[in-house]
Amino acid sequence: MAAERLQKRLARAGVASRRAAEEIIKAGRVTVNGQPATLGQSVTEHDDIRLDGQLIETQAAEPVTFALYKPRGYVTTAQDEYGRKNVLRAMPDIPGLHPVGRLDRDSEGLLLLTTDGQLTLTLTHPRYGHEKAYRAWTAGDAPPTQAELDQLLDGVELDDGPARALSAQVATDGAFIVLGEGRKRQVRRMLDAIAHPVTRLMRYRVGGVWLGDMDVGEYRELNSRDLHDLLNPSSIPAQVWDRQWERMLRRWG
Repeated sequence: MAAERLQKRLARAGVASRRAAEEIIKAGRVTVNGQPATLGQSVTEHDDIRLDGQLIETQAAEPVTFALYKPRGYVTTAQDEYGRKNVLRAMPDIPGLHPVGRLDRDSEGLLLLTTDGQLTLTLTHPRYGHEKAYRAWTAGDAPPTQAELDQLLDGVELDDGPARALSAQVATDGAFIVLGEGRKRQVRRMLDAIAHPVTRLMRYRVGGVWLGDMDVGEYRELNSRDLHDLLNPSSIPAQVWDRQWERMLRRWG
């Protein structure tokens, strides 16, 4: 194989997404042929590449992807300096397995984990706009009205710039929110902006993959059909989509 950038090589091996791999390299955790690696360095299949002293296999294993019902109280960072419960402890011990994006500690629901760095990039980069759908429960005597939620469709100003929901509708004691991006605690901050602070937040869909009837802490491996639906939700037949929505409403509406 021809030479390629080190961060791409790490992503291809399932170590992390390219962006996460860049941070790993900057942190000095990677060596190439016994020497500290540099960001942007070119490598080939013949180079000895190690992460924290462990050899990165020349031929990457077939990537795997899981859906997990993340419990509240678990963090999704690869390493946590405070020793809090990490979602990786709930998963099989597979080299290179990492969360796709984040779901904050106080939130629950669908979290994808994969060894496929390219899939992580595709799902997390804003330019691809893959949907993430949430069920929020809010504080106060009354849930947000549809008129208030329509403000989220028009866009609200957050401290890191404007944010807009793709859809927002009333639910019992809260709302259903769909986003095309995934900034830190974004749903919570958007609902705060219209004076309806969140008391509980659950993600029920990413792209075309739904939480369905999974229990808290349960995980399953995605098959080829799941992965296709994940990246191509518009190709899912309307009747299948409607069944998933009705199932979600019965459980969480």
